[in-house]
Amino acid sequence: MQNDTLKPDSAAQIEAIIGYRFKDKSKLATALTHTSYSNEHREQNGSYERYEFLGDSILSYAVSKYIFNNLPDLTEGDMTKLRAMVVCEKALVRIMDDLKLHQFIRLSKGESKSSGGVRDSILADVFEAIAAAIFLDGGFREAEKFILRNISPFMQPDNNNAFEDYKTLLQEYVQQSNNSVNYCLVSSKGPEHEKTFLMQVRMDNKKIGEGRGKSKKEAAQNAAKNALDIILGGEGSHE
Repeated sequence: MQNDTLKPDSAAQIEAIIGYRFKDKSKLATALTHTSYSNEHREQNGSYERYEFLGDSILSYAVSKYIFNNLPDLTEGDMTKLRAMVVCEKALVRIMDDLKLHQFIRLSKGESKSSGGVRDSILADVFEAIAAAIFLDGGFREAEKFILRNISPFMQPDNNNAFEDYKTLLQEYVQQSNNSVNYCLVSSKGPEHEKTFLMQVRMDNKKIGEGRGKSKKEAAQNAAKNALDIILGGEGSHE
């Protein structure tokens, strides 16, 4: 059975990257430990799975609080869409890539070999696990600092990418239920140089949204936005 801590030099490197110094280094080690590694090395503290569960809620609360306090002009629907955008797997993977923390994640030899490295789902889980580890070691405020230091740049009003990629956001959302969507062209009207396209987005052969645009790409984005408005609007309703 191995010691459930990181090497001092590795711990110091990670702490410098994330901007937090742990009182209990074993919590940081747990946040970086995949189940396969924990089983292989019989570590007492186990893997990051329970931390990831807690970190998911901490992340959602911290982002919700930031949006509510700093973006007063957003509607409830836009607040919901923005939160979904910045806490999705794709966003967390991008942050982890920027931080270059993948090199410290502890995988079994078999997991590392079979997946060819660290899978995106693991990267996203580890970000949430680190947030939980900081929370457990130093409280919510420290965890919130870590989260917002990395996520708030994606939530600035001048960030033009915040709401542009509705197709990706919709795909991320439906994948949570193991579904997928497809787009189909319904019609194109007008002269060649000034056409208007109508696209539908479908899930399980049922229309869930539609949109118009001056190009098929724009129409597809508007269809995805329409679908999200319907889906998330329904979730946000209490009637």
